[in-house]
Amino acid sequence: MRYALCEIMLQQIIALIIIAFFLARLFWQKQKKQIGANEFIFWLIFWLLAASAIIVLKWIDRLVASLGFSASGIDILIYIAVAVLFYFIFRLRLRLEKMEKDITKIVRKISLDDKNK
Repeated sequence: MRYALCEIMLQQIIALIIIAFFLARLFWQKQKKQIGANEFIFWLIFWLLAASAIIVLKWIDRLVASLGFSASGIDILIYIAVAVLFYFIFRLRLRLEKMEKDITKIVRKISLDDKNK
């Protein structure tokens, strides 16, 4: 029991160290102006929420159990993360589709303008 508790705490510490690394990189990229303000805020909130979820993982476990789920809190967080990733992929696909249509319109217009000259 004590070994499992130490293992969980070690995993949480490692995860928080990794998140701290990503936050440091995020601030570095912002300082170097490699990302915009909106993107910086989005990723800052994302990583802070991830760190918060790791810190309150035991509370999430209890909440999930009280809702009647048999999975642990981390499993539920992973399921939610996968669902959010699929949503972002869907949105990205829609944006790419729109960009392709816009590029096609521009190329068509340029082609017709060149033909008329």
